[in-house]
Amino acid sequence: MIGKVMKKSVLLFAMGVAVHAASVAQDKVETSIAADVVNQYIWRGQELGNASLQPTFGIACSGLSLSGWGSIGLSQPDDTKEFDLTLSYSIGGLNVGVTDYWFSVGLDPQKRYFKYDAHGTNHIFEANVGYDFGCAAIQWYTNFAGNDGRNTEGKRAYSSYVELSAPFRFGGAEWTAAVGAVPFATDLYGTDGFAVTNVSLKATKSITITDKFSLPLFAGIATNPCSQKAYLLIGFTLQP
Repeated sequence: MIGKVMKKSVLLFAMGVAVHAASVAQDKVETSIAADVVNQYIWRGQELGNASLQPTFGIACSGLSLSGWGSIGLSQPDDTKEFDLTLSYSIGGLNVGVTDYWFSVGLDPQKRYFKYDAHGTNHIFEANVGYDFGCAAIQWYTNFAGNDGRNTEGKRAYSSYVELSAPFRFGGAEWTAAVGAVPFATDLYGTDGFAVTNVSLKATKSITITDKFSLPLFAGIATNPCSQKAYLLIGFTLQP
């Protein structure tokens, strides 16, 4: 009888520990939901669309995160639609990740999401690695599969992009200055070799709407010295 009671007590204790561990583990999982509304969709110095809605969601736990991001045109419904999935891991200042980009234009005129044929897909697969030093951060991106660009010899370019960014606070707003370049020739970025394709400055400031709700507003300038184009950007973020 005593043995049965002890076994039952041990079982209850083990169940309690398991429930507590599950509760702790669940508490460490963070969920993010947000959406940006922008007047133009500019990415790494490239013009990809007009006014757009760009939702995002993700989960993160112990440095590992999985997120989804998309873009759909508001003023021009014919703008390219985009859906990206990113798996990343960070420890300290180091981060690594893989992104699956999908666009509604590409090698597949039927716009099928689950078509991964190397010569007929609208997916682009990219790996990235970077380090955040606090005062500045550097990030390197390289396409390794999918509908990648071509170099000057007509071969897969393994299109790459490297960016140096620095955050700072000034005038009551959060600022970020960035310089990005394409190191090798690729028609994906429209370069014949090394080229600076992005020089940008962005400011973000929260506008108080009520005691419990504020609206993050951002604005900035993005220029592409390679294509000799410049853009004035503004938008806001909706989040719980």
